[in-house]
This record gives sequence, structure tokens and C-alpha cells, in this order.
Amino acid sequence: MDLKLYDTLTREKRPFTPLDPARVRMYVCGPTVYDFAHIGNARPVIVFDVLFRLLRHLYGAEHVIYVRNITDVDDKINARAAEEYPSLPLNEAIRQVTEKTDRQFHEDVAALGCLPPTVEPRATEHIAEMKTLIERLVASGHAYVAEDHVLFSVSSMPDYGRLSKRSLDEMMAGARVDVAPYKRDAMDFVLWKPSKPGEPAWPSPSGITVPGRPGWHIECSAMSWKHLGEIFDIHGGGIDLVFPHHENEIAQSRCAFHSPVMANYWMHNGFLQVEGEKMSKSLGNFFTIRELLADWPGEVLRFNMLRTHYRQPMDWTVRGLEESYNTLQSLTDWPEFTSGADESFAPSVLDALCDDLNTPKAMAELHSLHRHGDFASLGPTLRALGISRRPESKREVDQAKIVSLIDARNAARKAKNFKEADRIRDELKANGIELEDKRDGTTVWKVKR
Repeated sequence: MDLKLYDTLTREKRPFTPLDPARVRMYVCGPTVYDFAHIGNARPVIVFDVLFRLLRHLYGAEHVIYVRNITDVDDKINARAAEEYPSLPLNEAIRQVTEKTDRQFHEDVAALGCLPPTVEPRATEHIAEMKTLIERLVASGHAYVAEDHVLFSVSSMPDYGRLSKRSLDEMMAGARVDVAPYKRDAMDFVLWKPSKPGEPAWPSPSGITVPGRPGWHIECSAMSWKHLGEIFDIHGGGIDLVFPHHENEIAQSRCAFHSPVMANYWMHNGFLQVEGEKMSKSLGNFFTIRELLADWPGEVLRFNMLRTHYRQPMDWTVRGLEESYNTLQSLTDWPEFTSGADESFAPSVLDALCDDLNTPKAMAELHSLHRHGDFASLGPTLRALGISRRPESKREVDQAKIVSLIDARNAARKAKNFKEADRIRDELKANGIELEDKRDGTTVWKVKR
């Protein structure tokens, strides 16, 4: 079956042809480990996990290499380390923060049903590769040394900006350009910079005597080169990374290797909002994966994410989670679901996924399989999508209080005080409790997500 993927660089959906079918290669930008990952961070993790699973199905698990990096050197990490461990030397505090946050991230994404990547490189373990790339760029005239910094010369690359297709003014605004006297051009970006006292530091590239540390963009160029080569098949990430991060990755890698492309397909997932607004701590709608997992099964969070096509903006809502919970409960509510272990996409679902990961269409096909009682296909397909357990409610309920309210409602109904009876029903419903009045006059209840 032919796989088609939308390429951000060419702005078209194209048939996917790997450079080497025996070694299909994908790189996705991973987390900066300084805090719990939020639900927006979960979107690319889930989206590209589905693509990883699909590629493994099409080409064989042993023929697909998925690299997702860990950024463990960054100003935000330094700040968090100083804040949380003020009594420790900064480098030791940084290690405490990154090890703890890295562990939290892996626990959370595992709960979302995501497979581990084939390789998960850490930036600090690839300093040698970064320095090699930087020295190549300086030697070829694409970078220069100024005041103990190494900067990429944007003007040295005539087609810089092809990925984002922005004007110079838009690029300057989007990059939040740091005006510095040592820059030849305002758009030039940092490949290497001197470290401040106490910060992580390594011997700098040739021509610089003071210790320093890498810029963000060069990290991904070095790690993708190390594990996937000069040119590879797919580079993925969130739409927010198109500029400047991915644009600058392309510039560094292409100019270092004198290659026409860095990756043959660039894939980006859309933005995620919460209840119709941009996620923000100030608005009180900022949720970490860990917080959501306290109330919702990971399978429900995953299923809810896949109901929207990956390239479209997504509105994350409680109502959507309720619908996903109920839908997934229905799709998995048959005895043999949990007893199976095989994973295989039903042809109709595979066809949908091969059309640029059309997960909404794949969801519709799951409903069709369920409606027609094709459980022999439904179970393996759900497991192939990363859903291997039936969702169970995580909500803790006060059973005595629920029974008391039901008794009060029944008394109100008996007294023909239907307004009060409806009020109690609505109160229970608002707290996730669904009532069912039986013909014999009794009332049963269940927790509804």
C-alpha cells in the first residue's frame, strides 16, 4: 500500500519513497528536560509514535530507525537547577533536574502508549559532533568567530528561508533576533557561545580559547547526522519549530555537507489549544501530562489526540475527553479484547493512515469494524494504534454521598417535587455520575467520563 505524506518544505502531499527501504530513518525533536511535559508536548510524541508504528508495519520493525533527542543543556535548565537546588554547585544541580525530568517524561509517554524510539540521544553526549560541524562551517565560510562566539552567516546561504517561506521582516520577528555588536548581520544565529561562570562548559571549537557550550539549533543537526546520516527520510516536530529551529537546522546541515536537502520530508503537527484558548498558566488552562493522567487513562488521552488530524489545530476540551472515554469504552467492551496480543492494522484503517496519517478517518473505520462485529480485526488494530487496555475510570467517588443523593432524589420524586429531583440528577451528572431508573422503581448509577 502506498504511503503519502504532506511535506512542509514543498507544501504538497507526496508518495513516500525512503532513501533505503531496508533502513527507513526518522528524526523528531524531543523534550528539553527541565519540567513536566505539558499536553501540547504530548501531541508530537503521539503523532510520530503512530507514524513510527505505521512505518514498522510497512517496512518491518527491524528496518525503521526512529531518533528522538533529549535536550539536556539549555538556559531554562540552568535557571530551574539554580531555583530548585540553590545549595548545590550548578552543574550538580543541573544533573539532578535533568535526570528527574527525563524520568518523568519517559513515565508519562509510556502511559500514553508510546513505543520507545530506536535511539534517544542526549545533547551533552554529542559535543564532539557539534564541534566538527561548527568547524566545517567556519572553514567553508558559512560561519565566523566573533568575541568568543561562533555564528552562522545567513547571507552565505542564498535559499535560506525555504521551509518557513517568510519574509526577512517576518523571520526577524519570529526569531526574536538578539541584536549584538559582534554579529555581521542581525539574522545570524549562534552555533557556540562562551559559558558563564558555573554553567556547563566544554573546550570550544578551534579559534576560541575560553570554554563554551552549543547553541540549540546545532544540537539537532549533530545528533541527526550521528545517528541517521547526512540526508535522511523524515524530520518531524511541532509547527512552532518550523522557524527558527528547523530552518536553522537545514541551514547548518546543508552547508556543512554541501547537500541539496537535510531530510526528504518535513512533517509538522498543528497547535493545541485548551477549551478554545491558548494554553497559559495565567489563564489557568495549563495542564501537564502527569496532571491529566491522574484523572484520565492514558489510552483516553491518546485516543482523544488522534481524533483530530495531526496537521490541524486542536482544541483540547473536557467534553472531548468525555466523548473519547465513552467511545473507547464502547470499542473495547467485549471479552476477547484484553486477551489478544497480536497487532495488525485492518485494511481500511491502514488505508486511512497511509493517506497522510488520516487518524479521524481511521477512527471512523474503527467504528465500522465494531458496528459490523469484526472483532478479529478490531482488537489487533486498536493494539497496533497503541491502545492495548480497556479504559477504566480513575475518578474517586464518595459512594455513601451518591447513595444519599439518590435517596433524596427518589424522595423528591415520590413527593412529586420534580424540580428538586432534576436538580439532584444534574448535580450528580456534573460530577460524572450517570443514573438509570429501572422499571421496578430502583435506580442504579455508574461513573461516566
